[in-house]
Amino acid sequence: MRYVIACIFSTVLFASHAGASTGITLLLQFEKKHSEKSVQEMKREMLAIMKDTGLQLDFRSLKDFNPNEPVTDLVVVKFKGTCQMEPLPVLFDERGPLAFTHSTDGEVLPFSEVACDRVRQSVESAMWGGDRAKADMLFGRALGRVLAHELVHIVARTNKHGVKCVAKTSLSGVQLIADRLELDADDVQRLHLR
Repeated sequence: MRYVIACIFSTVLFASHAGASTGITLLLQFEKKHSEKSVQEMKREMLAIMKDTGLQLDFRSLKDFNPNEPVTDLVVVKFKGTCQMEPLPVLFDERGPLAFTHSTDGEVLPFSEVACDRVRQSVESAMWGGDRAKADMLFGRALGRVLAHELVHIVARTNKHGVKCVAKTSLSGVQLIADRLELDADDVQRLHLR
């Protein structure tokens, strides 16, 4: 019920402030356990990816959210599954999207869901050598890239994908943990035109 109330609240708030500011509050809800180290890396990665867009991101936890506090455009992000690196079952089905943003009648809504188990599987498949020693950091980096991809959909209000970089249709495990992945110049421009 708390999630439903937050969703309704965010729809009204996002619609009433559309285009009014460059700030976005990301309200994060974790369904199961998560790694704080990975979450901090996710935030760092998102800030790095969005640095040239003019957007200012504010991250808040749903469990600590006070609806009486002022916020800028609100985006609700639900993290499904286990959002920390741990051994996976051998027969994990990794097909399907890493995340998705809700839409109704073709209109993109400010609600996303991230499939942590699928992201984790992609990260696991791309790690080798010394990567396991920094698994939480790499997982956080991957979450940041997946969430940045969804934020492009929300801010640009489109279901269309970019042709390369973070906003392209799909990202491989290698791209999710690579040293660097940015927004394409066209995507930066789309976000500026919001």
